[in-house]
Amino acid sequence: MHTWRKVSAHAKTPVALTIGNFDGVHLGHQAILTRLKDVANQLGLPACVMTFEPHPREFFAPDQAPARLTSLREKLSRLIQAEIDSIHICRFNDDFARINPERFITQILNQDLRVRWLLVGDDFRFGARRAGDIAMLQALSAENNYTLEVMPSIAIGNQRVSSTAIRQALITGDLDAATKLLGRPYSINGRVINGDKLGRQIGFPTANIQLKHNLLPLSGIFVVSVYGANSSSSEIPLPGVASLGVRPTIHENGKPVLEVHLFDFADEIYGQHLRVDFLHKLRDEEKYADIAMLIRQIEKDVAQAKEFFMITPIQYNRSRSAP
Repeated sequence: MHTWRKVSAHAKTPVALTIGNFDGVHLGHQAILTRLKDVANQLGLPACVMTFEPHPREFFAPDQAPARLTSLREKLSRLIQAEIDSIHICRFNDDFARINPERFITQILNQDLRVRWLLVGDDFRFGARRAGDIAMLQALSAENNYTLEVMPSIAIGNQRVSSTAIRQALITGDLDAATKLLGRPYSINGRVINGDKLGRQIGFPTANIQLKHNLLPLSGIFVVSVYGANSSSSEIPLPGVASLGVRPTIHENGKPVLEVHLFDFADEIYGQHLRVDFLHKLRDEEKYADIAMLIRQIEKDVAQAKEFFMITPIQYNRSRSAP
């Protein structure tokens, strides 16, 4: 699998391509990737994905952009797991934003990438000011040597699968709904870094997971499964309880922190890369009058999380789906 940080000049081999942000790599995205691979295999072409960094909405309006469901690393991990042959990461900057739709088709798709089969979603727009649409792609397909296919939206019940719908479910704490749309539990990946050691001092040591973005799609106290900390196998998750938020009892105007307390766990795991699966929300963050009150609440959180695993062990036994 090849990953390109920009569209390279004149690919040697024609490709089958799909284009999108793929934030979350949810069930709708997974359907697109499956269709891409199936047709690529039929045509004897590499299956390729074009995506963007940063997300265009982060570039144009960083203060109004939605929280990411996946970091770039997580997104690439899931695309690799989907057995995509190559990924083109287009740096979304002023120059890229100014490319008009016709040039995007003739230069990037035809000349640079040599696209021979193109798959896009039914709401796909492209080019400067999002002026390009499916009608334009179809009209220019023959002269630019590609066949176009449009993928209809995927729905579960009456709910269209989309990154926006998943964010809304996470904001409201409906992790079951988010799981159904993602096809897996929502997760955060990150490296274990040094914290202020408060958890250890009060009897609940935590792994502090490095966050790449301050804007997060959820906050509160959660039941979690953690991959990457088990010394016997990285494929076996460990159960725990996590706090994701600004810790108002400890700090005023603090930055978001992800802290995970693993049950009956004492190994040193600084520097290890973990994946935290969010299974159930226990409560929102609260500010307590003192540390003693915080400790009593943590004791209740741990007891409720352990009860969760006793009642729904299948959540704990989920197989690992990505690094």
